[in-house]
Amino acid sequence: MKKFYLLIGIVLFPCFLSGQTNIDSLIKQGVYYHDAGEYDKAIDLYKRALNIDPNSDAANYEIALTYMYAKDYENSIKYSDKVIELNKNNVLGAYITKGSSLDYLGKTAESIKIFEKAIKKFDNNYLLYYNLGYDYYKIKNYVKAEEAFTNAIKLNASHASSHLLLGYLMSDQKRNIESLLCLHYFLFLEPNTERSKTAFRLLKEQFGGNVQPDKEKPNQINITLNTDQMDSEFGPANLMISLLQASKSTEENKNKTEDQLFIENTKSLFNILGELKKKKNNGLWWDFYVPFFNDIANSDHLETYCYYISQSSKDSAKDWLKNNNPKIVAFDQWLKNK
Repeated sequence: MKKFYLLIGIVLFPCFLSGQTNIDSLIKQGVYYHDAGEYDKAIDLYKRALNIDPNSDAANYEIALTYMYAKDYENSIKYSDKVIELNKNNVLGAYITKGSSLDYLGKTAESIKIFEKAIKKFDNNYLLYYNLGYDYYKIKNYVKAEEAFTNAIKLNASHASSHLLLGYLMSDQKRNIESLLCLHYFLFLEPNTERSKTAFRLLKEQFGGNVQPDKEKPNQINITLNTDQMDSEFGPANLMISLLQASKSTEENKNKTEDQLFIENTKSLFNILGELKKKKNNGLWWDFYVPFFNDIANSDHLETYCYYISQSSKDSAKDWLKNNNPKIVAFDQWLKNK
């Protein structure tokens, strides 16, 4: 009897390996088709893998993800639930996929519950906080959205999307300086994409948003600052950027290029924020953004920085970067040494 069972074990073990290898191969092929945007082919391969092993954590997760990209959100949720039930390697991704699919279905309140539940399970994951912030932003719960994006940035300061959406959130609330800080950091991380063009355009608008020409007096401009802007910890900075924008047409500045004015105004903004930081202000704005940008303003690399973050929107910036590679290398080395 012992020899019989041993023989069965010897026979079945290679079969088990063969089956697992086949599942892995099917999943690998499915991922290839998913990345190519051929979602139907990917789903067919994942289903074949699941026919071999319905409890394959990887196959259930990949099919859930592909169903979401294919906009079949009900099936995405179905397979995400299976991964969460299995509670193995892909459970974090399954929570994100399920939460996102619920939001796409218009079930944002349920999506929020899923992300909050996942945050309790996976305490320090920036993507969960980012997705939670995105949901709260959609329903205009700005306080909760800001809290979530702030947590995401604290956990992963290199996550460009968190800075971008926090910048949009601040802009929606007319919190211009906070929006500028977020947009600057986003452009520092992601300077040359389609998103960068939109972010740079908003950054420029934020800088001069309180300044309007007087319709009845063409040579006069009006500066409008609301009470919240002036009473906030950023009040002096809000006033300063308005005055800088208003001064563009003065005799002193009339012969300066747009690039020169951008560099000078950026330096002024970063420096006044550095001065305000000395008043014991704290929080994400003062402890993360302001010290970084104030250091750049007082380094030899501000010019390089300004051209670098402008490259998505200005041909002059692209030309400057092309012709000043040693300065880019020096800026990169400076950043590494910080």
